[in-house]
Amino acid sequence: MDMEKLIARINELSRKNKQDGLTQEEIVERDELRRRYLDNFRRNFRQQLDSIKYVEDEDDNIKH
Repeated sequence: MDMEKLIARINELSRKNKQDGLTQEEIVERDELRRRYLDNFRRNFRQQLDSIKYVEDEDDNIKH
């Protein structure tokens, strides 16, 4: 499931929970979707952090 569909389904379940409540199956689905969303978010954030280059490090390499 792509992220847009995943987020849309999470939001759909959230609205339903506020209005009518969720069945046990929907609660399990919601929890799984949230876990997948957070795993993806953490993975992407980690990739962003890993790709950061410090200017000071590059300057030190040039001087040596």
